[in-house]
Amino acid sequence: MAIYLLCIIIVPSVIDKMKNPTVLKPPYKVLDSAQNIYNSLPFIADMHCDALLWDRDLLDRKDYGHVDIPRMLEANVSIQAFTIVTKSPKGQNFSANTGDSDNITTLMLVQGQSIKSWSSLTERALIQANNLHEFEEKSAGTFRVIKSKRDLKKYLVDTELYATITAGFLGVEGAHALDGKLENIAVLFDAGVRMMSPTHFFDNKLGGSAHGVSKAGLTDFGKKVIKEMQSMDMIVDVAHASPKVIDAILEMTTKPIVSSHTGVKGTCDNVRNLSDKHIKGIAQSGGLVSIAMFKQAVCGTDVKATAVAIKYVIDLVGSDFVALGSDFDGSVNASVDITGLPLIVEELLKLEVSEIDIQKVMGGNVKRLLLESLPE
Repeated sequence: MAIYLLCIIIVPSVIDKMKNPTVLKPPYKVLDSAQNIYNSLPFIADMHCDALLWDRDLLDRKDYGHVDIPRMLEANVSIQAFTIVTKSPKGQNFSANTGDSDNITTLMLVQGQSIKSWSSLTERALIQANNLHEFEEKSAGTFRVIKSKRDLKKYLVDTELYATITAGFLGVEGAHALDGKLENIAVLFDAGVRMMSPTHFFDNKLGGSAHGVSKAGLTDFGKKVIKEMQSMDMIVDVAHASPKVIDAILEMTTKPIVSSHTGVKGTCDNVRNLSDKHIKGIAQSGGLVSIAMFKQAVCGTDVKATAVAIKYVIDLVGSDFVALGSDFDGSVNASVDITGLPLIVEELLKLEVSEIDIQKVMGGNVKRLLLESLPE
């Protein structure tokens, strides 16, 4: 028992540090022109981070990983999407994974999570969702969890009154978190989840993953899940979905959809990234293509590669349909941590992206999407 308790105390942070390195360490040097524009941005947002997976105290500023609430405040971030990971295959790769193994079970064990979480993916999702709500309760008003249009509108008013305030909303990465039960959509919704993707790194009951074996389309169960999500105003996220799944969702969607963290084949051609056809389809839905900040997504280790992908989407479909989707703390070597976001402004300026378009990319488009898509 003593050894297990020692593991719970020591091992989680060791794993966290190992899995979430940063290419360029803070503090970051930014051109004055870019920093001034960044400082003037009325709303800064990022559509994907996995910080909740690591049992990290997000109220405490860390010198490792990519996101915590003190660093969000330093970076003047308005909203961060906190996405929940419930299963990850051993030997995870970009080309072909099965759901026969799982790394997260061991992580639940060393974090000292409930016995139920060792087998139930829904329980794992609920634990992480509850943790974000606890950070809100303990934050003394500096952090809020956004669950509705009303929450967001109140938060926008309050940001004009209080300098030290930031917010997040909850997503789920892979609907295997439902444990195969349609009724668990409501369970996750009641826990505050407002965005979910059908698949993650392996095929599941809903359909094929871009990194799975079958590369199949959306199943009948998957179609039921998408319809139920949209009836509840839960945002559909197609990140990691197979092309056939994305095709099916685009064909049936009645609301804006997103890819919460992605690259584009036009600048980085791999199985994980969006084709021009799918970028156009997401834009036609009124949704967002959210560009990530790690090598496998953008074919580069610096923020320039992210900026180039953003510019590609702007040139293809316009500036209203692109956002940031870093994948911070997602077991990736991120180009910077969240305090390095001003460097993206610097690189977009070099690519001659206008200040108005920069304002949209850096958060304006996310604000619009949430005001349109969240439940009342």
